[in-house]
Amino acid sequence: MPPAEELFAENSALKAQLDELRQERAQLQVQIAWLRQQLFGGGKSEKLDRAQLLLKLGELEKLAEAATPPRPVAAHGRAAPTSSVARTLPAETFAHLPVQETITLTPPEVQAAPEAYEQIGEERTFEVDIVPPRLFKRVIVRPKFRARADRTQPPLLAPAPARPIPGGYASAGLIAYITLSKYAHHLPLYRLEKMSQGWGARLSRQSMVEWIRHVSDLVAPVVRAMLHRLLASGYLQVDETPVRCHDPDLDRGQTTQGWLWVVSRPDGEVVFEWRLSRRHEEVTSLLDGYTGLLQSDGYEAYPAFVRTHPGVTWLGCWAHARRGFCEAQAEAPKLVDFILRTIARLYHAEAQWTAAGVTDPAARAQARAVAFATPLRWLRRVVERTRARALPKSQLGKACGYLLNHWEPLTAHLQHGETRLDNNLVENAIRPSAIGKKNWLFIGHPDAGDRSANIYSIIVSCQRCGIDALAYLKDVLPRLATMTNQDDFAALTPARWKSATPAAP
Repeated sequence: MPPAEELFAENSALKAQLDELRQERAQLQVQIAWLRQQLFGGGKSEKLDRAQLLLKLGELEKLAEAATPPRPVAAHGRAAPTSSVARTLPAETFAHLPVQETITLTPPEVQAAPEAYEQIGEERTFEVDIVPPRLFKRVIVRPKFRARADRTQPPLLAPAPARPIPGGYASAGLIAYITLSKYAHHLPLYRLEKMSQGWGARLSRQSMVEWIRHVSDLVAPVVRAMLHRLLASGYLQVDETPVRCHDPDLDRGQTTQGWLWVVSRPDGEVVFEWRLSRRHEEVTSLLDGYTGLLQSDGYEAYPAFVRTHPGVTWLGCWAHARRGFCEAQAEAPKLVDFILRTIARLYHAEAQWTAAGVTDPAARAQARAVAFATPLRWLRRVVERTRARALPKSQLGKACGYLLNHWEPLTAHLQHGETRLDNNLVENAIRPSAIGKKNWLFIGHPDAGDRSANIYSIIVSCQRCGIDALAYLKDVLPRLATMTNQDDFAALTPARWKSATPAAP
C-alpha cells in the first residue's frame, strides 16, 4: 500500500477512535450530571442510596461545596440570616388560632404614679407559642341506681363508653395520636416511647404495637369498602413502591423485599395493598373483576393484565415520558427543550380547560382531539428522527424509546376526557410511606405489612378528602369497636364521613 493510502487509512481509524471517545465522554458527562441532580437536586429516586452517590461523586461534592457562595456577614460579625420568613409571614396565617393568654405591659413610670397618666391608646402585637403534649386521665363515673318502690329490680347503670380496645386504658384520642405519629409524621415507636416520658408517663413500645394492630383490624372493613368502591368507579390509577420487611425465616437481622401496591383515582380515596412480590399475578389479584380505564407507569405487569382482560383500557403517564427527556437534557439541550415545550403545550391546554370549567368527559375528549393533534404529530416525528440518530443506551435514546413504545397508551387520553395526563396523584399518595420508611427502615414482620397498608389507606384518604385524620380516627374507632359484619362499614369511609359530619364553625 502506498504511503499516502497508509496515512489516509491511519487517519480514518484515528478519527473513528476519536469519535468513539467523544461519544463515550459525552455519555459519562451525562451520567455525572444525572448523578449530581439525584444527589443535590430535588425529586430524588427512592431506589438510590445517598451513601452510594456520595462515594461516586466525592470529587463533585467538593467542587459543589467550593462553588457554594458564602453567607453574607452582618455588621456585627455574625452570619446574616438567609430567610426572613418569620418577618414576612402575614398575620392572617395565625388569625384562626385561639387567644389563650393576654399580657398587658405597663411602663414602670405609670405603675409608680398611675394617677399622673391617662391612657390614649394601645399597640397590640402577638407571638405564637405551643403547649407540648401532656398525658392526662379522664375519670368516668357511672353512678348506680335502684328503684325505691321495688328493691327487687336490678340496679341501673349507664353503659360504659366504647373504646377501641375493650378493657384497656388508652382512649381513642391517644391511640389515634400514636398511630398518626408513626404513619403520618414518620416517628418510629422506639422514639415515641422515649418522647412519652416527657408527656408525663412512659408508654411502652409493646403497648403501642398492640394499639396499632387494633387500629388496623378495626379499619380493615372500611378499607375493603373503599377498594370495592374504587373497583366500581371505571377509572383507576395504580402504582407500587418497595418496602423492606424482616422475615423470621431468614438469618437474624436480614430483611426481604415487600411491596405496597396503591390503587386510587383523582379526587378519590386511596387504598394500599401489601404484597410480598411484584409479580404480574399480584395485579390480577388486586384488580380482580375490574373493568374500565387503568392508568400506570410502564411496568410490564399492567399491560400484561390489560391483554388478558378485554374490558380494561390501558392509559400511559406523560410525566414518566417527560421525565426521561429531563434526564437527557445535557445530551441535546435544544432538541430536548423543544420536546419538553411540546409536552408542556398539552398540560397548558389541560389547565385552560380546567379553569374554564370543561368537566364533561365527552367535551374534554373532543377538545383534546383538536388541540393535541398538531403537537402530537410534531412530537412523534421529532422523536422518531432523534431515536434513529441517538445511541440506544444513551439517556436520549432511552427517553425516545420509552415514548414511542408507549405511544398508544399515552395517546389513549384523546378518547377519554375524564382522565389525567399523568399518574402524579397516585405517586404523591405513596410519598408518606416513602418518607416513613427512611425512619422506621422496615416492617417488622411480613404479616405486619397489612397493618401499614390499612393505616396508610385511611391517613392518605383523609388527606385527599381534606379532613383531619385525628378527628376522623377519634370519632370512628370507638364506633368500629361495636360494629358487626352486618353493619354498613362503607358509611365510615373518609369521603362519606366528611359528607355526614357537620363542618366546624
